[in-house]
Amino acid sequence: MATYVAGGQGVAAGRGWDWIAAGWELFKKQAGMWIALVLVAVVIFVVLAFIPFLGSIASIVLTPVFGAGVVIGCRAIEEGRPLEIGHLFAGFKEKLAPLATVGAIYLGAAIVIALVVGLATGTSIMGLAAGGGSAATLAAFMAVLLAVLVMLALLLPVMMAVWFAAPLVVFHDKGAVDAMKESFTGCLRNIVPFLVYGVVMLALSLVASIPLGLGWLVLGPVLAASLYTSYKDIYLTA
Repeated sequence: MATYVAGGQGVAAGRGWDWIAAGWELFKKQAGMWIALVLVAVVIFVVLAFIPFLGSIASIVLTPVFGAGVVIGCRAIEEGRPLEIGHLFAGFKEKLAPLATVGAIYLGAAIVIALVVGLATGTSIMGLAAGGGSAATLAAFMAVLLAVLVMLALLLPVMMAVWFAAPLVVFHDKGAVDAMKESFTGCLRNIVPFLVYGVVMLALSLVASIPLGLGWLVLGPVLAASLYTSYKDIYLTA
């Protein structure tokens, strides 16, 4: 029986590729159902996008809830049980409160970061743009680019805290804050494998986007399943 490693363990750089390969293996076992599950998820998030303001909030808050359903479905496949559309909603039945809290914390952090960066750079950007001329326009563009990069850099630790939160909540009964702390620690201990993972996923996403984005019907499930395979590799040991 696998033993849980609190805070996660460091793994070799090449494991970043192995997570994707293992995700592909999970996808192949029930490819049709995976694609159906992705289509249902897309419809849900498109519908939410049409709901002014509240829809955007709900999309972010509920993302860990749907993510929990996906990892529960991955475990079912490993145990020889079928993946079902109902797995997508399993997080609503198990640990809804802490999962939604994880999403709410992420939303709050993102808003605070956006406000801080916006207030810090907004005035200077407006001043540069008001100067007129191509030089001023270029300077304003560079300032906007810098603001975006700073915001992404500040969001990265928050994303690290959210990445493994869903499986830690549903499989190990962690509260929202504890799950986020352990997720951050696990990601921090595996920066290099995640760098490999990110580079490979970036290349695959470019390929998946070429045929009208249809490749995402495959890459989407593989990406989702790789969350589960990376969680197992980092937090579980034989």
